[in-house]
Amino acid sequence: MKVRVLGCSGAIAKGCKTTSFLLDSNVLVDAGTGVGDLTLDEMLRIDHVMLTHAHLDHVASLPLMADAVAACRSKPIQVHALQKTIDALQSHIFNNIIWPDFSKIPSPAAPFITFHPHQAGDILAIGGKTIEVLPAVHTVPAVGYAVKAEKGYWAFTGDTERNPKLWKRLNQLDVSMLVIETAFSNRERDLAVLCLHLSPDTLAAELDFIAEGKNYPIYITHTKPAETAMIMAEIQKFDQTLPLGLHASHDIRWLKVGQEFEL
Repeated sequence: MKVRVLGCSGAIAKGCKTTSFLLDSNVLVDAGTGVGDLTLDEMLRIDHVMLTHAHLDHVASLPLMADAVAACRSKPIQVHALQKTIDALQSHIFNNIIWPDFSKIPSPAAPFITFHPHQAGDILAIGGKTIEVLPAVHTVPAVGYAVKAEKGYWAFTGDTERNPKLWKRLNQLDVSMLVIETAFSNRERDLAVLCLHLSPDTLAAELDFIAEGKNYPIYITHTKPAETAMIMAEIQKFDQTLPLGLHASHDIRWLKVGQEFEL
């Protein structure tokens, strides 16, 4: 499986695109602003969109992408998400005010998009892939995903704060790569707690839940552009700021737009 990073920032700036990952050519995980870098032909190949939650930085490109390719598709784009995420999309975006209701046009029988609810713990067969829905802890209902690949699972936490249920499940899986958010620096740790995001200190505590003997690359995503350098510097100083823990043995890297991974 090929994973292409379209966006991995917590906000926009030049060179910074919000969260979106393309799996092979047909499955999109989140639909942030990075989707706009795809060609029309690449967008046309996307049959499934997996959303972690309803926040704008993760869904902003969905209505625009659907509009861009609608006239060229013979079947709807399938949008997979929690029911409360779907409800939010229908109430606040596809509401014929912010955007047309693409789930009912050009007709309810043949719409441009269809919605497919799931819940944490579900194991789905989508686009030729096995995808497990992981728990997340955020200010709105949210999930992460673990996608089975030849070399092991590609795991994405989505937006989450401290999340013991996630680690319990990840320790049971053969994870080959973990993408985990760290949205704020330690100086903004109180704001991170309020917004239910991680900061380097809480990230370090979370990584200590990784079972002994489990070693896989960990990629940091969702950093705020103005704080990215500080966040990564603080992560690199784990052993100076916190008691030495299991996180010291893991390979922690900064995720960047345009990276591609073969799993």
